[in-house]
Amino acid sequence: MPNTVSREDAIAMDANDEFSHKRQEFELEDGVIYMCGNSLGPMPKKAFSDMEKTMKHDWAKGLITSQNTAGWFMMTDILGDRVAKLLGADKGEVVVTDATGLNIYKTLHAAISMQPGRNTIVCETSSFPTDLYMIEGVTSLLRNMQVKLEGRDADNIEDLFNSDTAVVLLNQVDYRSGEIRDIKGLTAKAHAAGALVISDVCHSAGAIPVDFHDENVDFAIGCTYKYLNGGPGAPAFAYAARRHHGKFTQPLTGWHGHAAPFKFEQSYRRAEGARALLTGSQPALSQIAVGAGLDVYEDIDINKLYNKGKKLSAMFADLVEEWCGPYGVGFYSPRDVNRRNGQVSLTHEHGYPVMQAMIARRVIGDFRQPNVMRFGIAPLYLRYTDIWNAANHLREILQTEEWQQDRFNVQNLVT
Repeated sequence: MPNTVSREDAIAMDANDEFSHKRQEFELEDGVIYMCGNSLGPMPKKAFSDMEKTMKHDWAKGLITSQNTAGWFMMTDILGDRVAKLLGADKGEVVVTDATGLNIYKTLHAAISMQPGRNTIVCETSSFPTDLYMIEGVTSLLRNMQVKLEGRDADNIEDLFNSDTAVVLLNQVDYRSGEIRDIKGLTAKAHAAGALVISDVCHSAGAIPVDFHDENVDFAIGCTYKYLNGGPGAPAFAYAARRHHGKFTQPLTGWHGHAAPFKFEQSYRRAEGARALLTGSQPALSQIAVGAGLDVYEDIDINKLYNKGKKLSAMFADLVEEWCGPYGVGFYSPRDVNRRNGQVSLTHEHGYPVMQAMIARRVIGDFRQPNVMRFGIAPLYLRYTDIWNAANHLREILQTEEWQQDRFNVQNLVT
């Protein structure tokens, strides 16, 4: 895309956008350019009516009977099958449950339980911190387990794969830069060494094409509150390949993961399939909101959506390079649009106050230490004119040094 794209060009592109109607399915105020869907997706309008029905009818009138009549008890599987369809998996391979961190903990134990005699977990130093923290938690209990990290113990993660590797935890997309990893290729190399692979798709699910079967990963985890628009703190999901069903164990053996929870047996018997990754009672209200987020994807071709995302991302990067490069803005994301999930991460010496000035102008992105400004490109609701306007706002803020105002230099708890 040429750097000289005009606002009129952007307007024309919006007029020919096959996804333009999707913006109307979200609760977005006029004038807001929301570029933080990589952290928290906006609210689907359908969530209002779905939540109202759940509270006013299913909970208020149905009470406990709604566990059956409204399907609450099996929502983990109902939603899981819908996520599976979006991510190239089959029914019974995905459950929507718990938080991402808990699912990392459970799938790490699950993979390790299948790998007797192997004592190494391999991961990336650039992983989202929860991945690393949960690895610490697992190794604090499994004293014979050691950790090898790309970026610390080797430059390339595949150089750490050997006969002692039990499990490799890979982030499909880097949360800071949006860079996409070759999960399929790395999984093949890990399998050649006898290791199992867990794929973290928190920053790829709903943004780029994902196919667990084609990638041949063993387990996967992800969240629903980013590109899947399930709401703040929405339940996460976990995937277990069918070939591993019945072969793994995990330590958080709550009653929802029991083979027959309403027999109330004294001893634990694990459920079949991915249900063996369940633990306790689930937040039905939050699950209802997840369902509304998934509804938006029902008629979506994810490959076409990703193609639009790349066009938006390329436009933003080109405009920023031309307009803002002279003011000290650099690229933390790969410059090649095909190597990123749409997210554009920029660097600037004063990145935090610059981002706060953008937010004050209702262009909402976020900031990551030490100097990274992240702009999430979610093609479901972002327009080409939004992208042009956002780049122009950034140019004006840098030109006028608006970011130097005191109010933009006060550090918030959440950045």
